[in-house]
Amino acid sequence: MDKLIIKGNKKLKGEVEISGSKNAALPILTSSILAEGKNIFKRIPELRDIATMGKLLVNLGADFSFDKGTVIIDSSSICNFEAPYDLVKTMRASVLVLGPLLAKYGRAKVSLPGGCAIGQRPINLHLIGLEKMGASIKLESGYVIAKTGRLTGASIYFDIPSVTGTENIMMAATLAKGTTVIENSAREPEIVDLANCLISMGANIRGAGEGIIEIEGVDSLHPAIDYEIIPDRIEAGTFMTIAAITGSNLLLKNCRSEHLDAVISKLKDIGISLDLTEKGLRIMCKETPSSVDIKTMPYPGFPTDMQAQFMALMSIARGTSIIRETIFENRFMHVAELRRMGADIAIEGGTATIRGVDKLRGAPVMATDLRASASLVVAALAAKGQSTIHRIYHLDRGYERIDEKLRKLGADIQRISS
Repeated sequence: MDKLIIKGNKKLKGEVEISGSKNAALPILTSSILAEGKNIFKRIPELRDIATMGKLLVNLGADFSFDKGTVIIDSSSICNFEAPYDLVKTMRASVLVLGPLLAKYGRAKVSLPGGCAIGQRPINLHLIGLEKMGASIKLESGYVIAKTGRLTGASIYFDIPSVTGTENIMMAATLAKGTTVIENSAREPEIVDLANCLISMGANIRGAGEGIIEIEGVDSLHPAIDYEIIPDRIEAGTFMTIAAITGSNLLLKNCRSEHLDAVISKLKDIGISLDLTEKGLRIMCKETPSSVDIKTMPYPGFPTDMQAQFMALMSIARGTSIIRETIFENRFMHVAELRRMGADIAIEGGTATIRGVDKLRGAPVMATDLRASASLVVAALAAKGQSTIHRIYHLDRGYERIDEKLRKLGADIQRISS
């Protein structure tokens, strides 16, 4: 497995281009199932999860090609309706083929999803919604087996806003007979991006991003042509914390600051300067950050995907901060590794108390999930001495060539292949 060796305690400088959003790209790629013909998507990041989704679509019978950020998917030859365990086990987003396969072909067999081990993320909301739309669903030997005639519109209420649940139901509803209403839907920018892509394919969708989505089904969709994915807000947020923890001056290009209001508000509270210019978003930090409390919430609240990176930042902040994780019950696995680097963090249930220290120390650490990997990179860049981060395949699932981007900013970082 590859590992990163980082010699920290250096200020960084320069500009970094934010890649297309992984969490927007994955559902948008599966939307190609809904429209026979050649779909063309732009600004797709070159990531392990994107490659896995490509393999899954090829397994279904689609043609998939990826070249310099452009993905072309021809779904005309789909003839297999099973998403096998070997592909799904590494990536939770694989479950997003369920809704499109049911809507287009009336059947699907999808392995229960895997991905990062950050807690229970059941798909019961997906299944309840699809059953309300007329699908017959059973669980057998670790698979969801679903069948239907043409799906019919329904009123669906989510007890909690589910991102993948909203995406699955929204895609399924585009070809259903009648109108589907999703109440308490997820509001993330990635939901809006998927809706905009589907609308470009001929879908009739209103209310994406507002908490209640209404989809009026149509008989067919046409392929997406040159649809461009939004920038990755979590990558942008990660580079913001890198600038803050290293006391650096960075320019983030292709960054949608409006997608990061909660993160930017907290950064301003701790004394970070942010300036939106014609070239991009300028991040500057001249002094040690002050501590601030965080509570993760569904969008537009503070994103759970930024909690680990922010914890690394708070580990060197002045004072004591409290971080409450309300989304996933097992998302503090990075704490033990940050402690190895000298962080003073106490955990009680879903709450972490972080007492800022003067300096982190380099150490060998091991990544446990995608965002934990990012937090260790953030910490290592500020730490005195050398850190070795093992099992960075998690990092490669969600960050496009992050080591190359950091080297261009002046970081002392090496990737070692084994």
